[in-house]
Amino acid sequence: MSGEDAPAQQQNAEEQKQQQQQQESKTPAESPKTESKPDPPPSSASTEAAAADTPAPAAEKAPEEDTFSYRALVLTGYGGYDKVKLQVKKGKPALKSGEVMVRVKMCGLNFADLMARQGLYDRLPSPPVTPGMECSGIIEAVGEDVTDRKVGDKVLVLNRSGMWQEVVVVATTHTFLMPEGMSFEEAAALPVNYITAYLMLFDFGHLRPNQSVLIHMAAGGVGIAATQLCKTVNDVTVFGTASASKHEVISQGGVTHTIDYRTRDYVEEIRKISPKGLDIVLDPLGGSDTHKGYNLLKPMGKLVSYGAANMLAGQKKNLFVVAKTWYQQFSVHTLSLIQGNRSVCGFHLGYLDSETELIAQAMAAVMDLYRQGKIKPRIDSTYHLEQVNE
Repeated sequence: MSGEDAPAQQQNAEEQKQQQQQQESKTPAESPKTESKPDPPPSSASTEAAAADTPAPAAEKAPEEDTFSYRALVLTGYGGYDKVKLQVKKGKPALKSGEVMVRVKMCGLNFADLMARQGLYDRLPSPPVTPGMECSGIIEAVGEDVTDRKVGDKVLVLNRSGMWQEVVVVATTHTFLMPEGMSFEEAAALPVNYITAYLMLFDFGHLRPNQSVLIHMAAGGVGIAATQLCKTVNDVTVFGTASASKHEVISQGGVTHTIDYRTRDYVEEIRKISPKGLDIVLDPLGGSDTHKGYNLLKPMGKLVSYGAANMLAGQKKNLFVVAKTWYQQFSVHTLSLIQGNRSVCGFHLGYLDSETELIAQAMAAVMDLYRQGKIKPRIDSTYHLEQVNE
């Protein structure tokens, strides 16, 4: 089993009407997006006081910091869905220089968030903590020295954690202006999936015309993003693994050859069509599938390992231990690695959070492709914050 269905099991709840706004992102075969209604304006009293010629005595006014509240999803401990609680936070967040406050409209739920809930994602701070790496919303306040953002700007946000709440404070370098016509749902579904897929295909993979790519979990968020990005290059052949029920969706999205990993040996199926192998393999699975992918590469081919979904179906291991074991196995065969003229790369978006320039360049390229109509996040379903367990 590829691990694709672990997040997919959470998609079957009936899609709710969008009466409230907030939240993956749920892109298909990954995880649903939650949404919630923004709070009403915190207090008219503070606005009136700010406009007055003479401020009222401190004892007579109701400071906004004391009346400001917002809801947040908090991971109270590692384990099941019951560990994620909806809580109310009080007090207006303070802004540092270079930061902005965003009123969140939608936030994304990704496969990494499912791992984090179980204590398998080391980039999430220890509980209690608000998870979430991406969101979209409207800037409500700006800190000192902020010149490229203003109140009212619609932005999408990419951050290490803390996005599953109605109000977030982040550095401006973690925000990106939404293109005209992009919905908040699309904006919340874009950062993690498309930046991951873009950097793997074009920075590591150097994807060019007439090449071939294997995309595991092709019906997932990264899988759909990678497929769309492959189609922006001429004559790229895409092999995609997914359960049979999802083949129609991924075929329509651009997968050239669909493979049901449950009933077929994907290595044999690929060899029948492409005896010489593949140019790029995107591997979110780990374990034996990494070795299979490596052996499918042509000379000068590249395997990009970016996950270990297989371990969710087996014993729980720290990602570092999984990576170390994998590396040791390959180290034994260093000579064959050299003689094979093939590359093995590792990618983890969570460890690029300080590489703001690299992320900004990739985001700019992705946004241009969106404006051209060449990519478009596929929203499977949206959920209110109260329905997080569903």
